[in-house]
Amino acid sequence: MSTLSEVGDRDGWRCWLCDEAVDPDSSVNSDRGPSVDAGEQPKKGKKGGSTGVERLAHRSCNTGKGKVAPVVPWGKDLFVVDPAPIVATVDRMRSKGGREVVARCPAQQEADAAGAWLLDRLSRLAPDLTFGVRVDPGGGQYLLVLTSGAS
Repeated sequence: MSTLSEVGDRDGWRCWLCDEAVDPDSSVNSDRGPSVDAGEQPKKGKKGGSTGVERLAHRSCNTGKGKVAPVVPWGKDLFVVDPAPIVATVDRMRSKGGREVVARCPAQQEADAAGAWLLDRLSRLAPDLTFGVRVDPGGGQYLLVLTSGAS
């Protein structure tokens, strides 16, 4: 188990859920204070410890997800159409690898910007995985394809 400082330094003191800065000097009892999300917990009846990766989160973001599946929003300034849910996509790719179309963009420039943002976001969301992004033109739009593993 890592210390709060180790996880915070690795994650650049950004919350994996809301992607906003976390103040390392804030009280851990404050809603916006730092906390470590231990990742996915084992399902009932399953053996073994935590299967997830420790990630930095605001205390309120961490406790707020509770029994509700966490939602990681796409960047507000991105021009994407039909964006895939990021957490569910990462979970599928963690177990199967491969590639998956995660969004459509009207122009190459928007697709490139969304791809760069997504790779940066995934470096904090799933630091244990390696992802790539490909932009495929077709039908007057650009498909943003997330790759993992040997794809």
